Amino acid sequence: QVQLVESGGGLVQAGGSLRLSCAASGITFASNAIGWYRQAPGKQRELVAFISRSGSRNYADFVKGRFTISRDNDKSTGFLQMTSLKPEDTAVYYCNVDQNPRRLRLGDYDYWGQGTQVTVSS
Repeated sequence: QVQLVESGGGLVQAGGSLRLSCAASGITFASNAIGWYRQAPGKQRELVAFISRSGSRNYADFVKGRFTISRDNDKSTGFLQMTSLKPEDTAVYYCNVDQNPRRLRLGDYDYWGQGTQVTVSS
């Protein structure tokens, strides 16, 4: 069974940076694409970025140029480097993994980690 542990969130001022981590276990990490999602209070969870097994990256328009997704297969860990943070980036951030990138885009999973809270003050 996959286990996902997100970390690295915190409170930061607008314009600041954070680096989130997603540690995965119970899977062959290198065989999976990784997706980062976020859920703000009162809103649905949305896809922020994903990275394929081969390393190709895709970003939601609202984070392009500010966030960078990466992975370290040796450590079974994914990362989301966030820069130029805005108050509207405030949310709980989650990751998930899937061998099927199409399913990652949908983000329709029963299992999610605990997430990591990102709060950006103005």
